[in-house]
Amino acid sequence: MKYEGIVYRPPSEAYSLIIQVTIGCSHNKCTFCNMYKSKKFRVRKIDDVIKDLIEARRNYKCVKRIFLADGDALILKNEELKKILVKIQELFPECERIGIYGSPKNILRKTVEELRELKQLGLGIIYLGIESGSDEILKCVNKGVSSSEIVKAGKKVVSSGIKLSVMIISGLGGKEKWKEHAEESARVLNEIDPDYFALLTLLIHPETQIYEDIKAGKVELLNPNEIMIETKHLIKNLKLTNCVFRSNHASNYVALGGVFPKDKEIILKELEKAINEKYDYKDEHYRRL
Repeated sequence: MKYEGIVYRPPSEAYSLIIQVTIGCSHNKCTFCNMYKSKKFRVRKIDDVIKDLIEARRNYKCVKRIFLADGDALILKNEELKKILVKIQELFPECERIGIYGSPKNILRKTVEELRELKQLGLGIIYLGIESGSDEILKCVNKGVSSSEIVKAGKKVVSSGIKLSVMIISGLGGKEKWKEHAEESARVLNEIDPDYFALLTLLIHPETQIYEDIKAGKVELLNPNEIMIETKHLIKNLKLTNCVFRSNHASNYVALGGVFPKDKEIILKELEKAINEKYDYKDEHYRRL
């Protein structure tokens, strides 16, 4: 098995076999993200990916889940992805789900029919980073897409039958745009109506542009209680029909979880409790990846 650099995966892929299909992220310009700054993006040779799969088969008796890294593996043409998925089926018949990160642009490059082909070959979940539903915030953080493009990409995955897991970053709009961030993110989530929704909280890394913006006074961060107020406003505006919600990432001040819509009021009560009582928020030292 050959890994290049630090390898990231969603929390729900903690026990998955991770296979690097690409190195880095094809966009790699978001102002808040340092995950792939040390990597120059490229697609690995399919033969090398297959060699890793063969080696993993020799080393592991049972593999239930496989995650295709790095940040943008869905950029591969369908024919290339299909070769990888077919090999996984051949080598790991016990595998129950294959996951992958998908940027909005790379989802939009595929047709619904192409996504359905991938589903038939075992691709079970796509992780889509929305970050914010606000077009102004998306522009500020250099996401490279609009909210309408994100909605279109999300709906395309849902239509294909592949499970969709989306992510919003609490506090991304700072103190100036917290309400816009909450309301517009809720709007985008409602339009997409994903299967899974994860809420992370903004972490600041010194080697990112947003760190420089904060030092220059262009962005003022929310404190933990303000994050809870923003989160409550977002949750209050959600109208999801059947979505698993998690806010238990290492970056979060408070662990939350449930299923929408049935647990919405329970989650709001937990947030109200955190806002109005002297809550023992997680120390900043422990808010790390």
